[in-house]
Amino acid sequence: MAGQNFDFIVVGAGSSGNVIARRLIDAGKTVAIIEAGPYDTNPDITKVYDLGKLWHSEQDWDYRTLPQTHANNRELHIPRGKVMGGSHALNATIWVRGAKEDYDTWAYLGCDGWSWDEVLPAFKAIENYPDGDPETRGHDGLLDVRSDYETNPLQDAMLEAGQQAGIPLNEDYNSGNPEGIGRIQANVRDGNRFNTWHAYLKPVADHDNLTIITDAKVQRVIVDGDTVKGVEIRGEGGIDKLYAQETILCAGALNSPEILLRSGIGPADELEALGVTVTHDLPGVGKNLHDHILSPVIFEATEKQIPASPVLPAEVHVFTKSAPDKAVPDTQPLYFSVPMYNEDMEGPANAFTLMGGLVRPASRGELTLTGPEDDDPIALDVGVLSVQSDMDALVASVKESREVGRQEALAEWGPVEIYPGADVSDDDLEDYVRSSVVTYHHQVGTCKMGTDALAVVSPHTLRVYGLQGLRVADASIMPLVPSGNTNAPTIMIAERAAKFILDDVN
Repeated sequence: MAGQNFDFIVVGAGSSGNVIARRLIDAGKTVAIIEAGPYDTNPDITKVYDLGKLWHSEQDWDYRTLPQTHANNRELHIPRGKVMGGSHALNATIWVRGAKEDYDTWAYLGCDGWSWDEVLPAFKAIENYPDGDPETRGHDGLLDVRSDYETNPLQDAMLEAGQQAGIPLNEDYNSGNPEGIGRIQANVRDGNRFNTWHAYLKPVADHDNLTIITDAKVQRVIVDGDTVKGVEIRGEGGIDKLYAQETILCAGALNSPEILLRSGIGPADELEALGVTVTHDLPGVGKNLHDHILSPVIFEATEKQIPASPVLPAEVHVFTKSAPDKAVPDTQPLYFSVPMYNEDMEGPANAFTLMGGLVRPASRGELTLTGPEDDDPIALDVGVLSVQSDMDALVASVKESREVGRQEALAEWGPVEIYPGADVSDDDLEDYVRSSVVTYHHQVGTCKMGTDALAVVSPHTLRVYGLQGLRVADASIMPLVPSGNTNAPTIMIAERAAKFILDDVN
């Protein structure tokens, strides 16, 4: 394999990489896709409700943040997929496009071509969703999106309780207006996880033009002057170099900037201080890191045994405004049939969680290297709750979740609030939120597209500024995180990236 040439190298076989590789194969190109992890043979991947078993497993990069100053100096676990399928093999398969205003804001900030009306055709092309208005939803795409899966009776009660608390029902939160409570739309087929590896790339895995390389970590891209010629990878056989006309980084919001930084592409002064040879000064690499965050409200069910979930651990979610003057919903409570205890909590197993969630954070952090060696870890500072408005919004979401838990629809389950607990008043929630906040696993922004001084890629081509032969196409390019789960927007980015690439070469 060493020294082999391809038309394209795709780094990362996650939500984005699988899509781009498939589209390039369909266009007759030769493609090598490189995944740091193995094939998805772990049976816990199949059932979405088993996702907790995958955390800290061999399929999890198992990152931790630096101590977060505004979260009681806690280090937060950040699970990321290290397997064919990427984080789409570990996540809850929740399909959320976000709000229309998310994409219109991207366009306003300098990302011409990324408004809601311009990204909507890509979303529709992806979806195989049998319901919804054909004006806004896709019915013939490769990726299954379903809301008709078998449900848990507790989740049915949660859906009713939210409406009893005054939250309006939204029959299709993916229409551009997500506000309200609704049944989660998920990437499942026949009750099992169905991700972009299954939908896009696995059906053509034996194609003559496709080379799949697993268990191999891309250390850096090969920079020759102002051109990237390929990648250097480390696998079981040691270090190899592969070459291509173009390399596309699809390694995610943490690994794509890591690869750039290890390649000497990033803030020159910071890299020089670490002893990394600078190949291209690009100040924005690793900056603008931000994430959605959660804080749990957990109830013991004292009257009934909660049945095991047949398909999903969370089937209902809510998009609401933390204050009436918000332009769009900035919170996303998420309802689990199981107790989502964090690492500092304990409690009974027969419990459920109404998870307060913030999806329009103002806090920002950064990703940096800690040294020049390949094995020196990355440092992650998400800046959790460093802006007071984030705290205010998350506290409002926790309050709302407590209120939903007190509704009549849930009374038959005998809910008793364990966390924050009846002794914690709504006025005293800030301390609880700081002690309980966790990531929603939606990191973005570290190679953002745009036209400002910290932009890393062009919004028109997703090429890395100042370099030939290199693009980034994953959640790292999002200038602002959308108001909801980031998997659907990442796949949309991949479909658009494939079109940009093929428009350039054809």
